[in-house]
Amino acid sequence: MVRMKRDQVEAFFKGLQEQNPFPKTELIYSNNYTLLVAVVLSAQATDISVNKATEELFKAADNPSDMLRLGEKKVTNHIKTIGLYRNKSKNVIALSRKLIDLHAGQVPCNRSDLEALPGVGRKTANVVLNTAFGDPTIAVDTHIFRVSNRTGLAPGKNVDDVEKKLMKRVPMAYRHNAHHWLILHGRYVCKARKPLCDKCIVNLQCNYKEKTIL
Repeated sequence: MVRMKRDQVEAFFKGLQEQNPFPKTELIYSNNYTLLVAVVLSAQATDISVNKATEELFKAADNPSDMLRLGEKKVTNHIKTIGLYRNKSKNVIALSRKLIDLHAGQVPCNRSDLEALPGVGRKTANVVLNTAFGDPTIAVDTHIFRVSNRTGLAPGKNVDDVEKKLMKRVPMAYRHNAHHWLILHGRYVCKARKPLCDKCIVNLQCNYKEKTIL
């Protein structure tokens, strides 16, 4: 894969910005805590399935104390339609308890404390830091990994490699929203099996060999 040149990268993100000036996560949440829980639940699950599962869950508990009172069994019943629900319900209860014990019930705003929470890895921490606290982090999921490699934006062998390259290559002016732009682009345009190259607004900047030229 031919890596994008610097001017291509600039034009690539400028195009995504013009198409969607204010991108945001498709997970539904009401505060930092429900955002954290939703992102934890979204591992190996679609945002749509998570939103369906959390609609009633967050009505019953939208803070750590209420989640603990709800209990693991009821949390499990709410989220049993999504993958790995048993382990996720344990993590939700455990992280809620840890938030109360160590952080006065508040979601911490630094990576080390976030990653110390049950069920929270680097990707989840990046999403929370970016969406809740405005940090210019980029969480590399399957969509971002695919788009970065397919287009030549930031080719890498694994998600950590791609993240490092994106943090170097994405201009600071676009970095805060880059995570959302890339996920949405991968989810709806640069799809895994049949990318919609003919409808892609950044087609000209993309170095995908098999793309459809506009």
